[in-house]
Amino acid sequence: MYLEELRTLLARHARPDWTTAIDGVLISMVDRSDPPAPSMSGTMLAVIAQGAKRLALGDRVYEYGPGQYLVASVDLPVTGQFTQAEPKQPALGFALVLEPSAVAELLLQAGPGDSPRPGGGTPPGIAVSDASAPLLDAVVRLLRLLDEPRDRAVLAPLVKREILWRLITGEQGATVRQLGLADSSLSHVSRAVRWIREHYAQPFRVEDVAGLSGMSVSAFYRNFQAVTAMSPIQFQKQIRLQEARLLLATHPGDVTGVGHRVGYDNPSQFSREYRRQFGAPPSQDAARLRHSVRTPAGVLP
Repeated sequence: MYLEELRTLLARHARPDWTTAIDGVLISMVDRSDPPAPSMSGTMLAVIAQGAKRLALGDRVYEYGPGQYLVASVDLPVTGQFTQAEPKQPALGFALVLEPSAVAELLLQAGPGDSPRPGGGTPPGIAVSDASAPLLDAVVRLLRLLDEPRDRAVLAPLVKREILWRLITGEQGATVRQLGLADSSLSHVSRAVRWIREHYAQPFRVEDVAGLSGMSVSAFYRNFQAVTAMSPIQFQKQIRLQEARLLLATHPGDVTGVGHRVGYDNPSQFSREYRRQFGAPPSQDAARLRHSVRTPAGVLP
């Protein structure tokens, strides 16, 4: 019942840039299955109403289809692909950006017995579940407000809070809950992720990043791997290669310069690792990028 109306609303309000009149709400409508493409996940909820999606994070693969949702609680380097999308039946998706401050506010307002208890261990940075009827109902009501501009400014923030609460109290509540806790293991890992992203071209010692995160080295390794499915050095390499690919799209003739800019002093190592990641050496991939129009395929929905 909810999915049928959800598909109708998404198809009606989809724009080429995926934005909507509601801040933090995105809609995708994709009519072809492109090859897997790298991107950053962002922190968000993504719900599929039609079609299917595959997302890879390190050695973990997540697949979700109609009536399922994906939560990303850390901004991670992923590879995404719409696996079911065609002109007659495009993939349709909804996404809501998750703000840690909004999650924290809800947790503070909830009574001690209302908020879910923290689970054991560090939750993964990405998780997939079936969407409950109350969650789908709230998503549909939020999208209906796109047709009701008079009510939108007042009601949209309230419905977005409801969606957050449905997530916090749902199957992936532990992941979403940690997004709003300043001293959670996920927040410590997020601190390290941000630092590596901002300094990806610089060499670093894991001990130093562990210290910045407020963890011992052993706890840092364990929690970082749990959240990102990668070691810190593997994570840095993913960021470097993604940034290199973006730079090559605009500087296709300067492969050596791009490699040096993202932190590779050895051009052969850069070319070798780039080819392993993207299936072609940098110069060939740059030419391919110039002649193709790709559909964004990260977590966005």
